[in-house]
Amino acid sequence: MTEKAAGSAARAVLQQCLHARLQVKPADEQSEAQWVQIDRGMVIYICFFKGATEDILPKMVSSLLNLRLCESDSGRLVSVSELPGSLLVVPQATLGGRAKGRAMQYHGNVGKEEGLRLYGGFVELCEKELLAAAAVAGGDAEAGGGAGVAVRCGTYGNRQVLQLDTNGPYTHLMEF
Repeated sequence: MTEKAAGSAARAVLQQCLHARLQVKPADEQSEAQWVQIDRGMVIYICFFKGATEDILPKMVSSLLNLRLCESDSGRLVSVSELPGSLLVVPQATLGGRAKGRAMQYHGNVGKEEGLRLYGGFVELCEKELLAAAAVAGGDAEAGGGAGVAVRCGTYGNRQVLQLDTNGPYTHLMEF
C-alpha cells in the first residue's frame, strides 16, 4: 500500500479460506499461547483511517459479507453469508502505511483508542449479520451460529501470528 485513497475512511483486504488460525495472545511464563480459529469462510484484514466514524460500519459490513468471493461446493462463487461460512477479522494497521524513503509511516491511520472502538463495532456488526444469515439458512444463531458458522477476531493493537489454508490466492482490496 503506498497511500490511502483520497477520502477513504477504511481499507479492507479479503481472503477466502479453508481454515485460519490466529494467535491472539503469545505464550508467557504462566500460560500457553491463545488462538482463535475458523474453518471454511473468509478472513478480513481491516484498517481505519483518520476521520472514520461509526457511520461507515453498516455499509462496510454489508458490502464485505455480501461480496461473492467464496467458492461453493458446486464451484459457483457465493458470499460468506450465503455459504454459510465463518469469518476471522484481523486488525491490520499496516494497511494504512505510506512509504517514505525506505521506511513505512502510518500517520493517516486513526488513533489507537478510536481504532479500537471502530474495530469493536465492526466485529459486533459482522457477528450480528453473519449469524442472522446463518439462522435464516436453517442454523440456530442462538446456539453459536448455523452449520458451524463462527465470527472470531484478533486483538486490536497487538502483533499476531496467522496460519492460513486457502484454495487459491483469491485476495481482494476494498476501500470505504
